[in-house]
Amino acid sequence: MADTDIDSAKDYQVDVPVRTEPFFLKGSNHLDWGIKNRLSQIFNPVSGRTVMLAFDHGYFLGPTSGLERIDLSIVPLTPYADTLMLTRGILRTLIPPSYAGGIVLRSSGGPSILKELSDEEIAISIDEVIRLNAAAMAVQVFVGGEHETKSIHNMTRLVDLGNRHGIATLGVTAVGRELVRDANYIRLATRICAELGATYVKTYYVEEDFDTVVAACPVPIVIAGGKKLPERDALELAFNAVEQGACGVDMGRNIFQSECPIAMIQAVRRVVHDNIRPQEAYEYFLELRDQNHSERS
Repeated sequence: MADTDIDSAKDYQVDVPVRTEPFFLKGSNHLDWGIKNRLSQIFNPVSGRTVMLAFDHGYFLGPTSGLERIDLSIVPLTPYADTLMLTRGILRTLIPPSYAGGIVLRSSGGPSILKELSDEEIAISIDEVIRLNAAAMAVQVFVGGEHETKSIHNMTRLVDLGNRHGIATLGVTAVGRELVRDANYIRLATRICAELGATYVKTYYVEEDFDTVVAACPVPIVIAGGKKLPERDALELAFNAVEQGACGVDMGRNIFQSECPIAMIQAVRRVVHDNIRPQEAYEYFLELRDQNHSERS
């Protein structure tokens, strides 16, 4: 039986103001509790950054090098990822439900690598997103592409659905072969995504004036790893991006195609969350790689 003596409550501490702490993530302070909670599954509340592990490539490429057997190549890496970016098919069939990090579902698709890639549709229902307990929905946005308006409309539809149910929307800026990947283009694409409601944006790092890209975008930016680089170069890419304001990285090939993926993802974590410099991170990678190789031999 609950105590019914309401007069016994005395410790009101009337001299202590109620604390209202701002949310740690850029542009997210006015969002609802549910979406903030989901964003906290993606971004580390202490560092304010994320290491997203992207392996959704198969949705248009099929079996990619390094992703032939996701159960063998990716699942061992999941404990080191803040967030997984993947398709619902892979999530259901291969990812252990005990994984406690954020889930970002690839939510647009349609054409394969054999077709015009910008002609995508929304490829999932909001009921399915909720059923799979996703923290965010990722949608490709082809600014300057043949089907630009359609892809932007895909994003705004998902923004509306996500806001209704407290789920974040990740706008992924896609750069076609005919477009110049420079700060001018990246500023345009990221700002359009933010203006039209994306909760956060994934884009490419550019060496010149990337800080202006971050400054002009009112929501968090995470950096795509892009094509496979030597490990030292990939770590430098991550370092430069976060030093200039990115809120983390969404790396795929630079992790799962590394000569030692489990060492690489841990080295990336040190850069993103601990601010260690590229050379120190590379030496850490080599140490873990050699340790891993010796344990296998």
